Amino acid sequence: MISKEKQKFIRNLWDKKTRIEEWLFLVEWEKSILELLNSSFEIAYLYISEKFEQKHMDVLSNVVYEISDIETIEKVSVINSNNAWIAIVKSKENLELKIENDEFVVVLDTINDPGNLWTIIRTCDWYGIKKIVCSNETVELTNPKVVASSMGSISRLQIYYTDLKAYFENNKSPIYWAFLDWENIHRVDFEKIKSGFIVIWNESHGISEKIENFVTNKITIPRLWMAESLNAGIACGIILDNVFRTK
Repeated sequence: MISKEKQKFIRNLWDKKTRIEEWLFLVEWEKSILELLNSSFEIAYLYISEKFEQKHMDVLSNVVYEISDIETIEKVSVINSNNAWIAIVKSKENLELKIENDEFVVVLDTINDPGNLWTIIRTCDWYGIKKIVCSNETVELTNPKVVASSMGSISRLQIYYTDLKAYFENNKSPIYWAFLDWENIHRVDFEKIKSGFIVIWNESHGISEKIENFVTNKITIPRLWMAESLNAGIACGIILDNVFRTK
């Protein structure tokens, strides 16, 4: 059973400040917990229903967990439809990521919307991107909406938060950034390009001036009709599809 004290602590983890202070976050959904059990994340506490236990005895044989009633799990969950399990997970250390000579790294400049972040994480996982570098202003990885909707992709990617200006000063690989009215991405020969940074920026706030000077390759997704801008998550998908089309 989840004690009343632990229930209060779990609900406190809905708050960003508590997650940062405690270096813990919540994971829900059946698929997510199954992927979590096969990842490098460390689970501090795992509470599951008897039904979940019976269904997944094979993967739970070496896992420490507690049985809880469904009503309590529903009460402390961020997701209304979760009645099977909830995990309190330890956040990973924020380790610096370096670009290698044979890889592309996605860089996120002030992506504030959790929906955009989880969309980008899952898109990167789809295309085999292993590293994402985020500005300190980007929404946190452990945001409950990001964790729930990334569907386990966060367990396969390395994600690093930093000051992008300082980061680019120490990383000299090509930097691709989507602007309006620059080189058509459909005409860029990515087959000859082995590595580089792909920067996705916030369409509402625009480009961060402090890092614009580091851009080496300005590209554009050609606009064929009247929309003013593309959602950051969709733009990321279009760019990655063009990058890997000939790989």
